[in-house]
Amino acid sequence: MRVAIVPCLKDNFAYLVIEGGVAAVVDPGEAEPVLAAVAREGVRLAAVWATHHHMDHVGGLPGLLAAHPGLEVLAGERDAGKIEGVTRALADGDEFELAGVRGRVLHNPGHTLGAITFVIDGRAFTGDTLFGGGCGRVFEGDPAMMHASLERLAALPPATEVYFGHEYTAANLRFAAAVEPDNADVARRVREIPTPSTPSTIELERATNPFLRSHVPAVIAAAGARGAAADGASVFGAIRAWKNDFK
Repeated sequence: MRVAIVPCLKDNFAYLVIEGGVAAVVDPGEAEPVLAAVAREGVRLAAVWATHHHMDHVGGLPGLLAAHPGLEVLAGERDAGKIEGVTRALADGDEFELAGVRGRVLHNPGHTLGAITFVIDGRAFTGDTLFGGGCGRVFEGDPAMMHASLERLAALPPATEVYFGHEYTAANLRFAAAVEPDNADVARRVREIPTPSTPSTIELERATNPFLRSHVPAVIAAAGARGAAADGASVFGAIRAWKNDFK
């Protein structure tokens, strides 16, 4: 299995997940770059995997469905009614497959109530739940819900590759350095950001992403300075609120 990165819109990532000559596209924010990538890779597009319902992740669906009638369209069961053409609504733990390779879905409510991560062949497609060095805003859930979702992702095997929805990594790491100014791993990652910065790994995120580090004394202290209690959800909520206004 291999993954082709497909930049979309201003700073979005879609992904072609390819097994043999068959592909699924994750989060097609627009159709044209995806269609060009399908032609370039010489594959048959069979499926769309939508991590959540926001238009910058599914806005390309009408064009893809017009160009490739009969596509399988997978989405989380809470978001499926908000996404055009869904053929299968997925619950937490449901399995899916691409050309015989099986994966499973993690329900990650917080950014949206139906947000999901597609986990397949050592890769996690996290949409706007987990970013490189950061996480999505909490739009439809609450901090405790988002914290629990991120903890589930942090528990994936360390070598799991993380394919996220936006190129926000540089800005996220500036914030991470403000939260943990003495974190050598963050400083090193700032110096070594690749272009594009996707994929990351769970191991790297656990070492450098403040939203996966609510248990770390320095992050607890930074949150405490903003009035948070020491429990994980409170720490996360304080750090997320700080990031919302961080320049």
